[in-house]
Amino acid sequence: MKVTNSLLLEKFLSSTGISTDTRKIEKGNLFFALKGPNFNANILAKEALEKGASCAVIDDPEFDLGEKTFLVPDGLKALQDLALQYRKTLTIPIIGLTGSNGKTTTKELIFSVLSQKYQCFATAGNLNNHIGVPLSILSIKPNDEIAVIEMGANKQGDIKELVDIAQPTHGLITNIGKAHLEGFGGIEGVKKGKGELFDFLAQNSSTVFLPEIKNVVHEMYAKRVFSKTILANQEMPIQLVASTPTIIYQTTSGEKITTQLPGVYNFENIQMAIAIGKYFNLTDEACNQGIANYLPSNHRSQFIKSGSNQVLMDAYNANPTSMNVAISHFAGTPNDPKFLILGDMFELGEESMKEHADLGELISTFKFEKILLVGEQMQHALVHLPHAFYFPDKFGLHNWLQDNPINNSFILIKGSRGIQLETVLPFLAI
Repeated sequence: MKVTNSLLLEKFLSSTGISTDTRKIEKGNLFFALKGPNFNANILAKEALEKGASCAVIDDPEFDLGEKTFLVPDGLKALQDLALQYRKTLTIPIIGLTGSNGKTTTKELIFSVLSQKYQCFATAGNLNNHIGVPLSILSIKPNDEIAVIEMGANKQGDIKELVDIAQPTHGLITNIGKAHLEGFGGIEGVKKGKGELFDFLAQNSSTVFLPEIKNVVHEMYAKRVFSKTILANQEMPIQLVASTPTIIYQTTSGEKITTQLPGVYNFENIQMAIAIGKYFNLTDEACNQGIANYLPSNHRSQFIKSGSNQVLMDAYNANPTSMNVAISHFAGTPNDPKFLILGDMFELGEESMKEHADLGELISTFKFEKILLVGEQMQHALVHLPHAFYFPDKFGLHNWLQDNPINNSFILIKGSRGIQLETVLPFLAI
């Protein structure tokens, strides 16, 4: 049957939550049958109901099963509209964040800090796109006191679409770098696209959080007028003591806090999480506890012991900016021997050849025991790395590692998600 927005909201409020996957459906869920280039979940509506869904939202009349199927013009648009309706019922602070690098780590740090005092919700994993953000909003529970919503983008207009749904009351941009250049149309397109979050915050008298160090984000900030601005490292100043193997920082009282995050590049993320904690009236002790408790996961800045090797696993994503800082940090660590295992950087468009060549030039300025490059685009780095080992795909790398075991070494693994370089771990434990 056809359904109105108000009826859909009513059904959602009486449900046990949203499901878009019949493999994970729970009794009482409201099932949304979403379509994509290679799938049409309308065909699963009957299965969803049989597995306990209270009703199924479909956009194909062929699969209308009567009272328990709600027919809408577009399933995704209905999901987004429902999220917006539900968002308007929420009165809690909602922190929106985006950026080229460090979004998920920063989000999780903020969540860890705020959870010391509040019932806090944060985006699960990286559900940060046109489907993930509405699902995140609809996952906020009535007893949640604050929410942190991560927003990702591949092109201009994406962030605007997401902020119009999430309607953040507070927000931040972690940084601007060379990510998704193909979709954004270059670095100026990245600034404009990510800046859509700032546009919303400025237009809606929201609070913005800024990094301490003046950078491109500050330049973007200066072009807009905000109701309130919070600068990181002001309310609770901290000083970097060490960045390897993990960050240690010192408070104004002289206390040293040991974290589980490596690299100078993560220090700004820590400063931002503390600034937000202080803004929401957490004590210094609570902020420090939240930072110290955070344990990286999901192959992001994650230390892993594999056999006799120590692995810095950072294979969830990669772009020129994040590659440069990760490699430079790793090169500066005192550990030896050091190995690099690097995969392609995706979505760079016509800049891909140049960016991979530039990466090779950067690597050539450091000393590594061996350099292992994986993927079609990484061949362009070889012009500066004649002694590197090159593999068109990860399976060639797997075979090489079986024949040439690495032992008692320190290894950085980094590449774009599509390369799936985490699959090499078993071959480093031989």
